[in-house]
Amino acid sequence: MQTKTVDARLMALTIINSVFTEGAYANIALSKALGSCVLPDVDRRFVTELVYGTIKAKGTIDWLISKNITRSLHKVSPIILNILRMGAYQLYFLEKIPASAACNEAVNLAKKFGHQGTVKFVNAVLRNMVRNKTQIVLPTIEENEPLHIALTYNHPEWLVQRWRYRFGTEDTIVLCKYDNASPVLSLRVNTLRITRDDLKKKLEAEGIQVRLSLWCKEGLVCEKIPSFAAMFHKFGKYIYIQDESSMLVGNILSPVPGNLTIDVCSAPGGKTTHLAQIMQNKGQVIATDIHAHKLKLITENAERLGLHNIVTREQDATEIVGDWREKADCVLVDAPCSGLGVLRRRAEARWSKNEKDLNFFPPLQKKILTSASAYVKPGGKLLYSTCTLETNENSRVIEAFLSSHTEFRKSNFLHPLTGETVNELQLLPQKDGIDGFYICLLRRK
Repeated sequence: MQTKTVDARLMALTIINSVFTEGAYANIALSKALGSCVLPDVDRRFVTELVYGTIKAKGTIDWLISKNITRSLHKVSPIILNILRMGAYQLYFLEKIPASAACNEAVNLAKKFGHQGTVKFVNAVLRNMVRNKTQIVLPTIEENEPLHIALTYNHPEWLVQRWRYRFGTEDTIVLCKYDNASPVLSLRVNTLRITRDDLKKKLEAEGIQVRLSLWCKEGLVCEKIPSFAAMFHKFGKYIYIQDESSMLVGNILSPVPGNLTIDVCSAPGGKTTHLAQIMQNKGQVIATDIHAHKLKLITENAERLGLHNIVTREQDATEIVGDWREKADCVLVDAPCSGLGVLRRRAEARWSKNEKDLNFFPPLQKKILTSASAYVKPGGKLLYSTCTLETNENSRVIEAFLSSHTEFRKSNFLHPLTGETVNELQLLPQKDGIDGFYICLLRRK
């Protein structure tokens, strides 16, 4: 049992290190690691907790570590710092793990990746943290509100400041709590092969607790899954794993059978396959992406779902394809963005960005939207969407586009939950209870 525990910690450390030093995605790295070996369920859960917990709480953990060492964290080698982070997470966030076990196992890991001095350093820092645990306390909200929220709810202080200015303190805390909760698994039903109600019954017969999505008519939300791998193996041709917010795009753009639809930033194919499904396998969906290897994912998903009206093309979305000018009935621009609306699903994303990075996206988004608009035929539709909360990436991009493209105007659609008529939609996790998303529908005159 002890060996299994050490192996679990070593696996967790390897994943955490790949995320913080190599830019790996936590969910992909974790899934790959767990799929490559056989571990007892208790160890699989432990690895998952260590990985996601340590990554989400990185800012708070680093603050606590900095209070217990005299050197800058930047001067600690990455692997040793990640050993300290994982040990600190167990000390401060996992009450069922004895402090002695957390310290001893961190020391054992240090022996694998460092020298004798490193081992002593890791042991000293973690023992200091145990001794000082009650003496070192986070600043109160009265002393430093932004830092208190950042450390208490595991978000970077710059982002807390930004949200406080826009949403206020109370909503910022609710938003941070939303990001820290475990994401639910939502499925889009492939209605070309099965109805939503029939699939719900089949899933329930397998012991899967599932409810109907209130937001999307093809959506199901899973409350409890005995085995994801078993579910996907049995029902893969009926489902696409997709966030509820993301599912809204296809139905708002609403192409009809026989249309020519172009999705200019399409990989890995969630919205592309939804559009093809809505079109009942008739007409054509052209899916483009700048990365050829990502287009293979679209092809694989289309084959699994039995969709035959999708063609892929490697293409830079900022460049115009002359043959497509004014040919498309519907065009989708799901633009690259800061992703600040989906931090719940991307544990590492809150630490991989800084405030200056936000300046990169609006110019790119405007360029892609301008290029894609050339494909829309007179009377055709153009939908712009992002998974961020940033006004500069959302409504202001649309305002700038419309000011220089008078042949387009906003087009009304029904709010997917309330049924009211709107011409743009900004979903906020703290208000709507689903991932943050922006959608605006335009029509060419």
